[in-house]
Amino acid sequence: MEPNTLLDALLDESGMSRKGLAARVNQAGAAKGLRMKYDHSSVIRWLRGQHPRGRVPDLIADVLGAHIGRRLTLDDIGMGKASALPAGTPLGGFIGRATALWRGDHQQREDLQQAPVITGLPAVGPVWEWENPPDDIDVSSRGTIRVGPPDVEQLRTARNHYEQMYRKAGGVATRGRVLRFLVHDTAPLMRGTYTDSTGRELHRAVGGLVAVAGICAYDSNAQGLAQRYYHQALRLAKASGDRAFGGYVVALLVNHALYLGEYRQAVAFAEAGLRTAGHAISPALACDLHAMQAKAFARMGDHVGAHRAMKQAETAAGLIRPEEEPAETGYVQPGLLETALADTLMRLGDTGPAHRYAESAVNIQAHARGRVHRLATLADCQLRTGEVDRAAGTASRMLDTVQGMESHRLYDRLAGVRRSLAATRSHTVGDVVGRLDDTLRIPL
Repeated sequence: MEPNTLLDALLDESGMSRKGLAARVNQAGAAKGLRMKYDHSSVIRWLRGQHPRGRVPDLIADVLGAHIGRRLTLDDIGMGKASALPAGTPLGGFIGRATALWRGDHQQREDLQQAPVITGLPAVGPVWEWENPPDDIDVSSRGTIRVGPPDVEQLRTARNHYEQMYRKAGGVATRGRVLRFLVHDTAPLMRGTYTDSTGRELHRAVGGLVAVAGICAYDSNAQGLAQRYYHQALRLAKASGDRAFGGYVVALLVNHALYLGEYRQAVAFAEAGLRTAGHAISPALACDLHAMQAKAFARMGDHVGAHRAMKQAETAAGLIRPEEEPAETGYVQPGLLETALADTLMRLGDTGPAHRYAESAVNIQAHARGRVHRLATLADCQLRTGEVDRAAGTASRMLDTVQGMESHRLYDRLAGVRRSLAATRSHTVGDVVGRLDDTLRIPL
């Protein structure tokens, strides 16, 4: 059962307490000859996703709508027939749902933090809707505040700021900062007044921020929320009309599918990104999508598919011109492809070439987060080729680099290297295994 973030946001907007809403619903029912005894506990159950029976949802919509001065539907209060975002939801309805999710996550609502990963057709639907018509003809809005280019530029600056914070401190530390900015600074702009042209730039900029929120949720082990943020970012990409940006969001979904072990889905999503973004896609993004396909094929044991995707990734890498790339693809730095190729080749059993790619990647300068991943990959390669002492030294460098970061994904890499080192039963790895244990005991 999904938490009802829409009802929670409307209740907050109305200024009513839970007890106050229950009392007003009882009064509205009495006026229609209904005898009801709802209380604050009833409202808590509604907020957790329970739908009351009969005419009660209509009464809730009427009570809240009268209090905030606009007509509300059952979908607006999160009590329509669809529990997830219905296909073809108008942009205005989507924005209401999106901002409600930001607010609920910012409040650290326990039921929302435990939102499950969406599977099946609902997981694929957002990508299909991004690929296919209809497009948004007009994204202009009439609201309370006027939105202009300076507001959009502020959002772009914020996205870059939080991305750098994520790279240096990790998603656990950065997540709350991004959410606060979305709730207090971004949501009011989405409800403002803007033209179609400004609106497209606004949706593009907000999509970038929402994507970072998804990355931070992924890094914080809130996988259901990460997926929902990626879906939001993809819808915002469609509203912006920027196909290349949509391709970047699809790449985030590909990476997420890899993490979840949905390898066929990862391949299909990458194909969708490459196909739909078309000529608008940047070489760096094409390189990453092909490289992630290679990793997925390798995990499925498809040697032919993996080598084909690796070759396509290397071809795209040769076309990269950093000065021509959008801000979001800055993560595709020199050495990223080599790390992905090393991972792929290790999975295929080609340890010699994998080792060479891993060493090459470590010798290329990278930001601290990227360097941790590269060192972990190199340590894995060294252990597979029996170089235990060198692997211990690489793990020690990895520990030095990860200091100060709070990231479940990086801790996963540390835990994996720790298990592999301990399995060697070599007396020379005792010190570094002890250091790894000390680091992994620090709660995130």
